[in-house]
Amino acid sequence: MRVKGLAIFAVLLALTQAPAANTAQSGGQGGVNRQTPPLSAPPAGETANPAAKTEGEGGIPIIQPSHISVANPAPAPPAWNVHEKITWAANLVLVILGYAGILMALSLLKKIDRQTEYAEIAAEAAAASSQAALMNAQAILNAERSWILISVEPSPSAENRFAVMATNRGRTPAKIIDRVERIRLAIDEEHLASTPEYMDEKRVGPYTPIILLPGESTAIKPFCREDARGLCDSEERFRRIETWEEKIFLYGKVIYKDLTAPVDSEAHETNWCCWYIHGRQNSGLVISGPPEYNTHT
Repeated sequence: MRVKGLAIFAVLLALTQAPAANTAQSGGQGGVNRQTPPLSAPPAGETANPAAKTEGEGGIPIIQPSHISVANPAPAPPAWNVHEKITWAANLVLVILGYAGILMALSLLKKIDRQTEYAEIAAEAAAASSQAALMNAQAILNAERSWILISVEPSPSAENRFAVMATNRGRTPAKIIDRVERIRLAIDEEHLASTPEYMDEKRVGPYTPIILLPGESTAIKPFCREDARGLCDSEERFRRIETWEEKIFLYGKVIYKDLTAPVDSEAHETNWCCWYIHGRQNSGLVISGPPEYNTHT
């Protein structure tokens, strides 16, 4: 950086000295013409020979050198006047000020670049903080909302009879607005559809909504040993159920809303799946099925 600054200073200084040099040259050429006095002519009777001849001893001519004069001697460079000195000093001051201005501009650009980097870092930090605050607010809302969870409970009054229960495990009341249940016979979980399938069946009447306060439960699907026999169209198929060569799966979903949420908010869903285990004397019903059959929104 310093080498670049010195190079700029040298160029500007050379540019300012160029006009002064031109002025000095023009003064030497365009000044008063100094005429060289003409050479004096030789007096009458004398020849214009460059050397005078004299006779020495024995009559031998002796040639004496003549004087040599310069026709146009080089003029002496004129001295600077006051105006030229002031102009040169002013140009020098302008060069120094320009150099200082360039250094200040480069320093200012560096500071602006650093400030821009700081602003970008601050903006990224603010965006990350906003995202964290949003996630925190969403976590608080999810913790405070209603959550419908599914469980299986045996009937206290009848043997081998069960009920699929929906319980509000959240902190606000929930309103169940709809529910569907299906029963499928399959060899195992892998032979079920990848996603739950529900047939469009017409209801006898509209579904009556149920409101569950935090901690309250309601039965959504009863099932007993006799229902398993009714699902089999032959004794052979019922024997396959008894030997676990084929299994009975009950699955469905509960659609509900949070009463504290806005009216136009989206409804939540709880999907569930159970496997009916048929024994020789006793039976069971447990939560089972693929993960896609046991989801919550």
